[in-house]
Amino acid sequence: MEFQFDLVGKIGSMALIRREDQDIDYNIFSRLGAELKPGMIWVTSGATEIGRLDYMKRTGHELSGDPEQDKTDYSAQGQSILMQNYRQFIRPEYGIRQILVEHTHFNDPEKSEHIRELLIRAAKQKTIPIINYNDPVSDEENRKMELAARRKLGGEVHECVDNDETAAVIAGLVKARMLVLMTSTEGIYRESGDPSTLVREVTGATYEEVEKKVRELQRSCVGASRAGANGARAKLEYALQCVRGGTTVIIGHARHRLSDLTEGRVPCTRIGTER
Repeated sequence: MEFQFDLVGKIGSMALIRREDQDIDYNIFSRLGAELKPGMIWVTSGATEIGRLDYMKRTGHELSGDPEQDKTDYSAQGQSILMQNYRQFIRPEYGIRQILVEHTHFNDPEKSEHIRELLIRAAKQKTIPIINYNDPVSDEENRKMELAARRKLGGEVHECVDNDETAAVIAGLVKARMLVLMTSTEGIYRESGDPSTLVREVTGATYEEVEKKVRELQRSCVGASRAGANGARAKLEYALQCVRGGTTVIIGHARHRLSDLTEGRVPCTRIGTER
């Protein structure tokens, strides 16, 4: 019998940072560490931003070279710090396994199957996979050329530079029951930046009903939490891919406990078919 993953989760970069202090938010790591357990898959952003903050603390200034190269260098510096914090706060009886992925892993059936089997083994061996896009070795120009060549061949193509997409692709790969996207807002707002316009549910009896509601909502979604982020419109698109495969998607604030989001005890956006 195939292993059933209850949850794939993802947290965004800015949700791991105390912006006012320009420092890591250790409370977030502590809350996550108390709830993450084997059978869950965790996708994390944060290496680039944490690397930037660490570099600034050590040198007193930011890098000032080519922006793409700076991002690569920050990510390489922040990756080990990111994993150190997960290891510090996740319960000591659970192992954790770092898995760095790139778009090629999800556009090739053999590589996708390799990743899927790796994740299933991790669950059975009582360990927690911590997944991140492998920014330090990813060259944007080469990536775009590879993806363009694949698109010419037809079929679905995954870029996965945005970890929201990475999490959605993984949720589909393992047929997870639920995908939780933790961010720095309470969910999807009809009006950007206005929590009073939070959309609590985007549900329907069929996938087609959900898709229609998502398309309507996308028309009012603009903006993102930071430069380079794809924002609410993209989150909804990735969520829709999951719903098509039977996964329920929850988008909510990282200050909430994971269990409170999944059980609907706090404000969030829930997307999926009614069961």
